[in-house]
Amino acid sequence: MSIVPITSQKLQDIKAFNPPSKPFKDPKDVLISIQQITKRFGDAVAVRDLDLNIYKGEIFALLGGSGCGKSTLLRMLSGFEEPTSGHLMLEGEDISKIPPYKRPFNMMFQSYALFPHMTVETNVAYGLNQDGASKKETKERVEELLAMVHMTEYRNRKPHQLSGGQRQRVALARSLAKQPKLLLLDEPMGALDKQLRTQMQLELVDIIKSVGVTCVMVTHDQEEAMTMADRVGIMNLGSLVQIGSPHDIYEFPNSRYTAEFIGSVNLFEGYVSEETPGHVIVHSEDVEVPITIDHGITGPGGQDVLVAIRPEKISLSRTEPEADCNYTKGTVEEVAYMGGHSVYNVVGKRGLEIQVVSLNSQRREHGFRIGDSVYLHWSEDSGVVLES
Repeated sequence: MSIVPITSQKLQDIKAFNPPSKPFKDPKDVLISIQQITKRFGDAVAVRDLDLNIYKGEIFALLGGSGCGKSTLLRMLSGFEEPTSGHLMLEGEDISKIPPYKRPFNMMFQSYALFPHMTVETNVAYGLNQDGASKKETKERVEELLAMVHMTEYRNRKPHQLSGGQRQRVALARSLAKQPKLLLLDEPMGALDKQLRTQMQLELVDIIKSVGVTCVMVTHDQEEAMTMADRVGIMNLGSLVQIGSPHDIYEFPNSRYTAEFIGSVNLFEGYVSEETPGHVIVHSEDVEVPITIDHGITGPGGQDVLVAIRPEKISLSRTEPEADCNYTKGTVEEVAYMGGHSVYNVVGKRGLEIQVVSLNSQRREHGFRIGDSVYLHWSEDSGVVLES
């Protein structure tokens, strides 16, 4: 079964042996540069010495558990909180002390914060009217945005006459009306049910990309971040633990915290018994045979490590696999049928619980049942080596 995420104990400085990802874009494309930002509330440190570049045109997701500092960082970007130290740079200009109403940003809140006494049309036009835009300019811009978010036919309705997804579209249109350089989203799908949330994730990305606005979103929903973002930043205890594409974050976590926080993972404790530039062998008491990884590491031989393997990368069989495959033995303890896939909890060597996810590709009952003895096997490119 999956390891319980570390949320209460202090994060140790655990680094992966995998090389870092390449930068998202050229440095000249940086829109926002966050430099050594710290935010304290009394003796509590919410954000600690944080550095981050946000690039023009990207959707960047801040992902983490409650109290990790992601919302505080978003509020500092918006201007609702002032950094204790450090700098927020917008295209080379320090905006750390500029009030929110003077920043070329806009924020969409989880509650959407629509004016209940106004229609859809007047809600979208509000910011333009406040800035003194001409009636012609305002009308054209509102028409364009309502068409973009598919709300033209609802222009005369008030918020209480709209569904949750419709209110979200109106809030997005209002946020984009003044053509902000940066759009800030605070838990944008938090008020929607699961089915609608999944639909709106893709729709929101399409709209943001079509407009070309840069976006920073805060969420605690892993699926939301992985679906919508170009890059994801994992936060814990006020610091960024890892930054990368959704693929890199999931496939190549750089720490135990990231591996456990994103999805489910099986961790095998061991030590490096053989290391070359092309492969590494980890001896572990948790499995029947030493684990072979098909890439080298930067750590020394003999060092204690963890091997992280995602549940969907492990297969089950009744017979012993071929010799060039990593494997161990176990007994099926639990089976959960999830429709498209089944989840197996298998008790392996030394009582270690291992989770396996298997696709249900055919309309038939799977052959593995509780109490069955099975072999668990995975390829040499499935594991990631982490410091223990």
